[in-house]
Amino acid sequence: MTNEALKLYKLIILYMLNRVDFPMTNSQISKFILEEGYATYFRLQQALAELAESGFIKEEVTYRRTYYYLTEDGAQTIAFFRNDIPAAIQKDIDSFLIHHKYELKDEVSVKADYYRKTNGEYSVCCQVYEHGEPMIELNIAVPSEEEARTAADSWMDKNQEIYAFVMSKLL
Repeated sequence: MTNEALKLYKLIILYMLNRVDFPMTNSQISKFILEEGYATYFRLQQALAELAESGFIKEEVTYRRTYYYLTEDGAQTIAFFRNDIPAAIQKDIDSFLIHHKYELKDEVSVKADYYRKTNGEYSVCCQVYEHGEPMIELNIAVPSEEEARTAADSWMDKNQEIYAFVMSKLL
């Protein structure tokens, strides 16, 4: 792979993240780039890792997903190098984002993660975001990793139902 090809992959990623007002997951970015045939999976992962290492994107890893955010340095870089992305590729990206914006945004608006606490129990953090702000954040202590994983998975599947229940009880 040439340096020019790697540069293009990185610029495509930066351009995508610059065109949305929410983080994108590894699978969302991969879906576009791989389906369009712009890069192989391994080259894409290399580009993502190098962008994160260089501080152009921020990476947030949960047990189920990896989220990518554009940093200020990344925004400045894509503003400067945007014209290095062929117009046809920019058009493909814009079209993809327009056609999939709501499903992409919906997919990243719900987060669940867990971690082990010092007392040996696990804490499960469940969140729903809207416009980059948390609508609800729920932290639950559970005794085992298996229960933490189950609670996080359940949140991903049942968050709307749980949110509606909580709001009905509070209001």
